[in-house]
Amino acid sequence: MSQSFDASRSLTALEQDNTIVAVIEMSKAKWLVAALVPGFKRQPLKKLDADAPALLKLLQRWRDEAGQAGHPIKRIAVAYEAAGDGFWLARWLRGQAIEAYTIHPASVAVSREHRRAKTDRLDTELLMRAFLGWLRGEKCHCTMAAIPTMEEEDSRRPSRERERLVGEQTRLVNRIKAILARFGIRHLRLSLRQAADRLEAIRTAEGTALPHNTRAELHRFLERLSLVRQQIRAIEQERERKLATGPAAENDPHAMVRLIARIIGIGVETADMLVHEILSRGLRDRRAVARYARLTGSPDESGQRRRERGLARAGNARVRRQIWR
Repeated sequence: MSQSFDASRSLTALEQDNTIVAVIEMSKAKWLVAALVPGFKRQPLKKLDADAPALLKLLQRWRDEAGQAGHPIKRIAVAYEAAGDGFWLARWLRGQAIEAYTIHPASVAVSREHRRAKTDRLDTELLMRAFLGWLRGEKCHCTMAAIPTMEEEDSRRPSRERERLVGEQTRLVNRIKAILARFGIRHLRLSLRQAADRLEAIRTAEGTALPHNTRAELHRFLERLSLVRQQIRAIEQERERKLATGPAAENDPHAMVRLIARIIGIGVETADMLVHEILSRGLRDRRAVARYARLTGSPDESGQRRRERGLARAGNARVRRQIWR
């Protein structure tokens, strides 16, 4: 397996007579595995339980059968779409000396028919066609997603969790304000720690106390809001602790966060996002950075028509939101 990696094409020559090429259509309970095996007149198609050892056993069986047919296997290449299962299977297969790749789903060309047929079998055919073109070194067949290490994936969790919690906090605050607005109440400050205690003394526009059910609902909302704020503070305190005790090496993520946070107008949260979402990915050049941040255009040219359809939606939405804030 070549040490170099190009997301748009393979840099290793494909010798199809001694290479097993397999693709997996994955679901929560079952995996459909399709392959091209040297020496087989048919293209095997096997449905398995979602189990990595069973997949490895199947690949080894195909390798043994190909060897018996006079085609000793030197290489096994496996690919699947990057989706909810993440990258754990690719890392596990690479640990078993098997080439594993994750295909970017949006890069696979599909039929443009209004009601095209869609089955797992047809999906494996599309994946196989795209994967073979990629292995042959031909561009524009599909794009592979970079497979992060477990440590890299884990380092992104705090920032992403905090973003979700901040969104949940905003949703709870808006919901509480909407409930109070129905009774003409607009002056309750939800940022105060005593906001729950003030519900007992607050009065509606008619001068009456809040109804019992409404007050109970607001208490439950405020309890959830308090919990979300506690979790946000816990994430921020843990991050500050790591930044304070992290090593001073230039290529260390904590040192990079501290360095970027010194720039006026960039806080620790933005610096942490930039380091773990962009700078840790080893993007090729500034155009690749702009493309990853959804800052490239979408031209629409056909004949004499020349127009721009605005910024493309491909890339990391999280990065673009932070940049535009």
